[in-house]
Amino acid sequence: MKYGIALFPSKKLQDLVNSYRKRYDTHYALVPPHVTLKTAFEAEDDEIKVIAKELRKVAETSEPIKISIKKVSSFSPVNNVIYLKVDPTDELQALHENLHTGSLSSQPEYAFVPHITLGQNLSDDEHSDVLGSIKMLDIHHEEVIDRFHLLYQLENGSWTVHETFLLGKESE
Repeated sequence: MKYGIALFPSKKLQDLVNSYRKRYDTHYALVPPHVTLKTAFEAEDDEIKVIAKELRKVAETSEPIKISIKKVSSFSPVNNVIYLKVDPTDELQALHENLHTGSLSSQPEYAFVPHITLGQNLSDDEHSDVLGSIKMLDIHHEEVIDRFHLLYQLENGSWTVHETFLLGKESE
């Protein structure tokens, strides 16, 4: 089965992001707005039990993460993804690194650029138009996220929460 690890922002921020995603993101219906901490990986049921145990340890030794968003950006020309840029912090970077050790050890496909996708799979012209208009938004958002989620992918391609891990606290 395919799994991934993500932070979900507040409903307020998710609502703002979804107002763009429903028009510009082909994955809108598959997963809520999120910050990817670990991209999709394969694991069997017995492996996921070991991984969940390690995730509990990572969560217990990590503090809640303060995220700050001040601008819209793009991964163009590599790919036509428009996103809210989450300011990288030492805490966020450390959490990302801790989720790539032990049984989760893997080399990430891309450098870690914390972000929340607004649009993807756009044509070059659409990307340019949408980015131009969204960049004019005056975005200043800060919040503290106190949990991360282990997600799994359903047969229809959508993602759902397998388990939630509270940061800095013992989970049950």
